[in-house]
Amino acid sequence: MKEELTFTYLERMTALYPKRTAMNFLGKNYSYADLTKLSDKFATALADLGIGDNDKVILYMPNCMAWIIAYLGIQKIGAVPIAISPSYTSYEVDYVAKDSEAKAIVCDDVDFGYVKELSGTNIEKIIVVNVADTLPLWRRAAGFLLDRVPRGHVEWGENIYSFTKLLKKYPPTPPKIEINADHLAYLLYTGGTLGEPKGVAGTHRNLTVAAEEIVDIIKEYFEPTSTAFLLINPLFHILGQTVFIALSLVFGCKTVLMPHPNIDAILEATQRHKVNIFLGVPTLYRLILENDRLDSYDLSSFRLCWCGADVLPEETFHRWYRKTGVRIHQLYGATECISISVADLSREWEPTSMGHILPSRQYKVVDPDTLEEMPEGEAGEVLVYFEGMPKMYWKKPEETARSFVNLDGKIWYRTGDYVKRKGEELFFTDRRADVIKYKGYRVSASEIEAVLQDHPAVMEACVVGVTDPRVGERIKAVVVLKSDVRGVSASELMKWSRERLAAYKCPRYIEFRDMLPKSKVGKLLRREVREEARRRGHL
Repeated sequence: MKEELTFTYLERMTALYPKRTAMNFLGKNYSYADLTKLSDKFATALADLGIGDNDKVILYMPNCMAWIIAYLGIQKIGAVPIAISPSYTSYEVDYVAKDSEAKAIVCDDVDFGYVKELSGTNIEKIIVVNVADTLPLWRRAAGFLLDRVPRGHVEWGENIYSFTKLLKKYPPTPPKIEINADHLAYLLYTGGTLGEPKGVAGTHRNLTVAAEEIVDIIKEYFEPTSTAFLLINPLFHILGQTVFIALSLVFGCKTVLMPHPNIDAILEATQRHKVNIFLGVPTLYRLILENDRLDSYDLSSFRLCWCGADVLPEETFHRWYRKTGVRIHQLYGATECISISVADLSREWEPTSMGHILPSRQYKVVDPDTLEEMPEGEAGEVLVYFEGMPKMYWKKPEETARSFVNLDGKIWYRTGDYVKRKGEELFFTDRRADVIKYKGYRVSASEIEAVLQDHPAVMEACVVGVTDPRVGERIKAVVVLKSDVRGVSASELMKWSRERLAAYKCPRYIEFRDMLPKSKVGKLLRREVREEARRRGHL
């Protein structure tokens, strides 16, 4: 079994190629030696602040060099990073902090106000950073002057620290911690089916095996010194983390890191850095194709375009191929399993193919009710197993029982995705009704329903996703109000949702009804509501 650690890849690259560019962020290059020194400094600071082995540290900020430095520094002292979306509200951050029992949080100064609202958590230290803090002074000043870099107000006080001041204060001499490949490397939260996000705890082995399998796919076709990878996918998502580790730390190519998915900035960076490998979601590919200035950019350097986090529409696949001459290859995975299947580069795949299962993974396509295997060509739920796979959710026994099943003496993860098998290829057909894919985000319908049902006027709520080729699925809520309630509007419920949920989770449409469809035993028939909305062809 693999005994590598995430950060030892960085140490190896630093020993071999200390001056090679590892990252480029907003025009500044960072070598492998730079990454090692900065992450060592941050690890030393955390240790001095009392953060140690298996302590949880939340990362609450957008893609930036501080995220990379903090993530690696946290792991070096045996602590566990918990990356969350920078668009989370204080309501969501509070839940994660309490559920994980995190001791510290590293946050963007723009979100400092939300962090100050936390109460009753175990968080002892708040470390504040601006996304431009690692850049040269003149570049930061220009960004602030031109209003291109957002800044937030910070109330400095006891146990509130500046990220940059910590890097200046501490030497790159972190304490040596005994860490093996089965040590926790991360805790990520994904949508829950019972109304609350659920934590997935993964090990270094989980990350490194997945990363090396990705490198095995590309290493015959690319040379590290002449390859540039554009990383716009959010690092709080397992896909972004894994591909970053694979290409930047294991393979050793330059990664161009971008903080936000601005289309013109993506195209400009692609042209300037001659990007060869690109990773996007279906919505991002569509937005690039619809950009009015697309023809003014040179995208001829593209050689590999990956698509993950959602199903790629055939129309987008064909338009991209006609425009760039490069086929999009799909990656399929889940927070619980990291990567599951991928289309390799040895042949042309069908546009709808999810590729073949990775060597370390085993799978079954089963009847979701009986768990009996389905014949080839017939749709069923895909189950996944691999050695060392997480077998439970963090402090969530009910969620664990719903999503993990013991078959043949092994614990298999129920993805909730329905596929057909053709040889060793998988083809997506549907997903379970309580998971919505909006702009590549995996959104839990039950989590949104729980927030709506917390409103004093709401008796019941049903949330569904309705197919929209522009964003994947739009989020619609069907609400039943209490009988004695009058005057509650959709806009009021949307405002209620925005105060408690990240923007991408909030319903775009709310419909009021007198009742919701139920089974004979009183179970909400969400699929029936979803199919009705689809038949109507609109929201």
